[in-house]
Amino acid sequence: MKNILIVEDEPDIQELLCAYLRNAGYAPVAAGDGVAALELFRSQPFDLVLLDIMLPKIDGFGVCELIRRQSQIPILMLTALDGEDEQLRGFGLNIDDYVTKPFSMPVLLEKIRVILRRSGGAGEETRLRYRDLALDTDTREVFLEERPLELTAKEFDLLHTFLAAPGRVFTREILLAKLWGYDFFGDERVVDSHIKNLRHKLKRDYIETVRGVGYRAAKETG
Repeated sequence: MKNILIVEDEPDIQELLCAYLRNAGYAPVAAGDGVAALELFRSQPFDLVLLDIMLPKIDGFGVCELIRRQSQIPILMLTALDGEDEQLRGFGLNIDDYVTKPFSMPVLLEKIRVILRRSGGAGEETRLRYRDLALDTDTREVFLEERPLELTAKEFDLLHTFLAAPGRVFTREILLAKLWGYDFFGDERVVDSHIKNLRHKLKRDYIETVRGVGYRAAKETG
């Protein structure tokens, strides 16, 4: 059973989340502020953190930053803030995804399921497969038609980002925040350069350009 730390200061939402996750087969533990969340996180193991941004004592960004200093546990941010700046800041702190209030419980559960599967917990598959590609998240190896493919660290991270969420479009800004850091002040065209090199090594168009928006790995059909 997966243990989930819920960090939410609104009692009604906290109670609803706990009940829904418990019914879905998870073991939720709740905290109502940032300090209590960190104390719980340090006192017992968790598989995922469901983290609100607007919290008393320490906000969600602060909690996330402190957790990231010691752990790469999956973090799903739950927030009423849907502006791009907040999303970029969150991805800069290496969160896994966002859910914006008001949210759908079935959608939230699906995001949790996908993130937990992607994180490669004990006994779970750690190799992502996409067409003729295989990406091993433990060894950071990539295979094309079963042959090893030499990628740089950033190329691997880009490919992992796309293959972990096929069909999802990532803007250059989101990719910069997620892989280069929220405070990166270089030219955003560095993303285009890395993707160009990655496409050259793949020798096939696994990564699509969504004109005027960003990039994605197309969903597989059939």
